[in-house]
Amino acid sequence: MNEFIESIKPALKVLTTPLFELGEQDVSLASFLSAILIFIGFLWVSKIVQKLLDRFLKTRNIDPGIQGSIEKFAKYIIIILGIFVALDSIGINLNSLAAVAGVLMVGVGFGLQNITQNFISGIIILLQRPIKKGDIVEVGDTKGRIVDIHARSTLVVTRDDTAIIVPNSQFISERVINDSFSGSKLRLHIHVGVAYGSDTKKVEKILLDVAKAHDGVLSTPKPVVIFEDFGDSSLNFDLRVWVTDLWANDVIESDLRFAIDRAFRNAKVEIPFPQRDLHLRSSDVELGKI
Repeated sequence: MNEFIESIKPALKVLTTPLFELGEQDVSLASFLSAILIFIGFLWVSKIVQKLLDRFLKTRNIDPGIQGSIEKFAKYIIIILGIFVALDSIGINLNSLAAVAGVLMVGVGFGLQNITQNFISGIIILLQRPIKKGDIVEVGDTKGRIVDIHARSTLVVTRDDTAIIVPNSQFISERVINDSFSGSKLRLHIHVGVAYGSDTKKVEKILLDVAKAHDGVLSTPKPVVIFEDFGDSSLNFDLRVWVTDLWANDVIESDLRFAIDRAFRNAKVEIPFPQRDLHLRSSDVELGKI
């Protein structure tokens, strides 16, 4: 045993030899290793807490978006606490951190603006929840389902199964359309025009029959037909229906258009196309000179 102690003394001496002094505390290699181990321990605890919260919240029938926000917020709090404890173990107290933070803010202002902006936006999203996991959103040119919300970015999967990483700041600073925000159903608009002289009541009945025949259209709220306007070339109608399959709303719209076209053909209802009259005026210029 004594021989083993004597053999590791050089290594212990290297680990415990002060590298520099921070405040009134000597900082050694052992101090750095202990700080790293403390931080890793907090990371491990944060994952365990996240799993326990996941199991607990699932039994409470909580909205998946709220559940994900709570889990991530708890994880970030534990990780931040771990950073403070790890830094404190090597002699960096909160006062020292405040001074260092003041210096770092200058660097953040110049070089880390986007990272900081996206991180703060991620915290705002988790707290205010304008979007949540599972929502179908449109931001900029991106439209799809939110798969996960991270600290600096949000993962969106499109209907083409393409994964797009969207910076969190876009959801705070830009116009966002959230189809899932107000609930699990969405109203669709099918615009169609018929020729002047058509029986408008007949058109209304055909549109309502088509809507009621589709399995994806809700019976409550009932489908509604609106006579929108007298257009340049047609009488314009708007078929309004409610659906619950938000992800396949474009497919339902296509099905309804196919069915309307077929029903109009069978009922001899004409869907006109824009027409333009061209008036030619004779010229005094001789044709031979043109």
